[in-house]
Amino acid sequence: GKKLGYTFNHRNLHNVSLGQGQEVVAEQALDLAAKEGHWVILQNIHLVAKWLSSLEKLLEQHGESSHRDFRVFVSAEPAPCPESHIIPQGILENSIKITSEAPTGIHANLHKALDNFSQDTLEMCSQEKEFRSILFALCYFHAVVAERRKFGPQGWNRSYPFSTGDLTISVNVLYNYLQASSKVPYDDLRYLVGEIMYGGHITDDWDRRLCKTYLEEFIKPEMLEGELCLAPGFPLPGNMDYNGYHQYIDDALPPESPHLYSLHPNAEIGFLMQSSERLLRTVLELQPRDSSMGQGAVGTQEEMGRMQKRARLEEMLEKLTDEFNMAELMAKVEERTPYAVVALQECERMNVLITEIRRSLTELELGLKGELTMTSDMETLQNSLFLDTVPESWVKRSYPSTASLGSWFADLLARISELEAWTRDFSLPSTLWLGGFFNPQSILTAIMQTTARKNKWPLDKMSLQCDVTKKSREDFASAPREGAYVHGLFMEGARWDAQTGTIVDARLKELTPAMPVVFIKAIPDDKQDTRGLYPCPLYKTRQRGPTYVWTFNLKTKENPSKWVLAGVALLLQV
Repeated sequence: GKKLGYTFNHRNLHNVSLGQGQEVVAEQALDLAAKEGHWVILQNIHLVAKWLSSLEKLLEQHGESSHRDFRVFVSAEPAPCPESHIIPQGILENSIKITSEAPTGIHANLHKALDNFSQDTLEMCSQEKEFRSILFALCYFHAVVAERRKFGPQGWNRSYPFSTGDLTISVNVLYNYLQASSKVPYDDLRYLVGEIMYGGHITDDWDRRLCKTYLEEFIKPEMLEGELCLAPGFPLPGNMDYNGYHQYIDDALPPESPHLYSLHPNAEIGFLMQSSERLLRTVLELQPRDSSMGQGAVGTQEEMGRMQKRARLEEMLEKLTDEFNMAELMAKVEERTPYAVVALQECERMNVLITEIRRSLTELELGLKGELTMTSDMETLQNSLFLDTVPESWVKRSYPSTASLGSWFADLLARISELEAWTRDFSLPSTLWLGGFFNPQSILTAIMQTTARKNKWPLDKMSLQCDVTKKSREDFASAPREGAYVHGLFMEGARWDAQTGTIVDARLKELTPAMPVVFIKAIPDDKQDTRGLYPCPLYKTRQRGPTYVWTFNLKTKENPSKWVLAGVALLLQV
């Protein structure tokens, strides 16, 4: 206050945390402060959306006749989406805006994590060496899990609000345990940090596995023997003072790269490509659609756009096949085997989607011809055709996909073709396109049901065994006697080496290499051998998360933890 020319003490400050009916208190504080030249801090104004218009009027009134030293500070959390931007324009225009953004990069995050402590913190535990080593490892762990989210679904399936509170509480737990025991309880510490402090935020089982694996790599007995590297080229430092740790970060931490998170460099390429696609998509959405081309022009952009939409619309209607005749298909099925049931279910789902596509396109065609009044739904569909995105009404009846409309429609026609081939005689195809199913879990379950009925095994005590062949789809002429051959899988985060028959590091710039045909068969649980295997999650799209399908155990010569930290997964679509 003195540097700004104010005589300032705690009596000049009114701090109001909004919410729970504190608006009246805030108004009284503003009135008093405006007369006496005090400062007012209004926290969490995002919690009182309805009151913000009143606040705007109060600030306008006090801005004309208030004391020269009167100041108002307001704080709010960032809005999750544009619809949540509730702060009035008048307040925004008449204020100095300061944004507190989280640090970016592992270097800044690690420094910030360490800033939560001091030299006194390092000296407070009787087991000083153990306490300092584990504290630094926890700081690195916190920096990694906080910054890993920038890699999108390959970093975390879902985004979690990890905070410095999680780190400080974990260090308090560490202090209490070391003070009470002469031995370091590694298992207890990993459980408390990974399942409660940080794990309390985590809602996805695969993310929980990732968090647990990080802690198993960072907090273990080897850390006290000088044999632990937190990242390639970054060993855990020895016993240092507080400033020494900060200096060690500046001197020893390698430059920012996915390696610091145990990810492959391709993860950054994928992240940057997705960011670029979002930017270009936004630019496309901002393009004018109705403006005139100027004097002397043959037509308007609106007319040209309408012609292009109509041409595309007619092309899609022409290529779209008729719905499946379910009565005819039902009569053709001699025995309702699990495979036949799946085929019929897929045809029913496809009929729902085809019907909606034909209905909406036909309506829009009539609307563009002037034979029907344009509705909001028709305008939404028209915009989707312009922006090359899948219309919302189709998405609701469809399957998860990240493709543009053109690619999505070509994929749809391929799915219909596969179903037509399968339902000619309902014999299992030589290889199944797993990504072509609305519900891939159904066909995998059907494999287990068929084997269980044949061998009279209990279905609830069976699992799927995944053997990767060295062949492609064209090399198979018929289906196997048990199980099924599956094609159309892709791997993200690593690649499959056909020569060694194991997972190996991906090649640079090969983001999602294709897998060979996979042989899937059902076996009893007690015959499942998990040694030297990586439990690899299978997802429908690169968005991962809710698109999870199954877990396939894949052979690996490396420690499976390497592939867990690298975010390795199988995908049905890329």
